[in-house]
Amino acid sequence: MRSPEAGSHRIRAPMGPISAEIEIDAPRERVFAFLADLAARPSFTDHFLTGFHLTRIESAGVGAGARFRAKGPLRSVWQDTCITSLEEPFRIVEAGRGGRGNRIPNHTVWELKEASGGLTTVRVAYWTQPRPGDRGLELFSLGSVWQARGWRQALRRLRDELESDEALPERIAVAGGNRYATGIP
Repeated sequence: MRSPEAGSHRIRAPMGPISAEIEIDAPRERVFAFLADLAARPSFTDHFLTGFHLTRIESAGVGAGARFRAKGPLRSVWQDTCITSLEEPFRIVEAGRGGRGNRIPNHTVWELKEASGGLTTVRVAYWTQPRPGDRGLELFSLGSVWQARGWRQALRRLRDELESDEALPERIAVAGGNRYATGIP
């Protein structure tokens, strides 16, 4: 068996971390509060994350969770995410699982920094930790390319929403609410 030579090529993990960054003309605290509320997430990610629904009644803060379908060119997989850590107003850490049988761990980290002129720099990083069999499927389906494009577009949509003078979009709610007009939500 030959030993690998210096400079030999190796297939790297295909998914990650993927990152995207944008500057938003809004106070960092406002951006943080919007990102920390998973009920607002579909308003800027629904172009590549569909079927979004909350897994808990409380949609913001540590423990808030959601499930959604990540669309791709060759396949769509269900994923879930849960906010595991908040460092207000600097960082939001999410962890979840996805794929068939929820066997692929995924992570999302949002970092917010103050920029010059009252701007807020928002950076999102997303990565998965697939096993070797799942890694090949991600490569074949171009999952990392699709996710990178989706996150870049999501940040542009987030910027447009937070910088507009219009009211923030309607948030999603937990399924199974009261269907009858009784005055009780």
